[in-house]
Amino acid sequence: NAEQLVIVTALADPEPQPRLLDRALVAAFVAGMQPILCLTKSDLADPESLLSTYRSLGVPWVVTQRGGDLDVVRERLRGRTSVLIGSSGVGKSTLVNALVPDAHRDVGVVNTVTGRGRHTSTSAYMLALPDGDGWIIDTPGIRSFGLAHVLPEHLIEAFPDLDEMTEDCPRGCTHGTDEPECGLDEALLAGQVDPDRVSSFRRLLTARSESAY
Repeated sequence: NAEQLVIVTALADPEPQPRLLDRALVAAFVAGMQPILCLTKSDLADPESLLSTYRSLGVPWVVTQRGGDLDVVRERLRGRTSVLIGSSGVGKSTLVNALVPDAHRDVGVVNTVTGRGRHTSTSAYMLALPDGDGWIIDTPGIRSFGLAHVLPEHLIEAFPDLDEMTEDCPRGCTHGTDEPECGLDEALLAGQVDPDRVSSFRRLLTARSESAY
């Protein structure tokens, strides 16, 4: 079974898609997989502005650039089965080819008009990392996926520090910003939780309830 969800997103060309990234994180948390942010093309943009949005979630991250050293990425993948997902054009196939030199995955370019990449993968492939150091599953470029099946109580289980603050919430509480008597709001007022963590959780909660991106 896959243990990690590696969410590949470019820092530029194409621009990051935070809503899609949020939805991928929700999918990983609910599936019990370890999410990893893989930020590509750092030679084109500074990763800090994007990382500052997700740092409070405690999600591991790696930063790459074209032609750069991938030792940190290899270390994250070593001994694991990891699924790589990302929009078309973010450099996922380029990354796979660098990690598995005989993979020969097709590489596309970003359309300068739409800012989107061309689909170069049409099906998922499971590839062994060199020296038997793990497996990666390369998936087709994504543009949307739905999360209507994800319940709030399942999502908050991925945040143990927040989950324990919701034990006395009213029945049916979704833990959103407009819920009366939500334990998260009481914990915020009492200074018992990190406001950034609550904000990040509620952003993911909103991503879950939005229509498929």
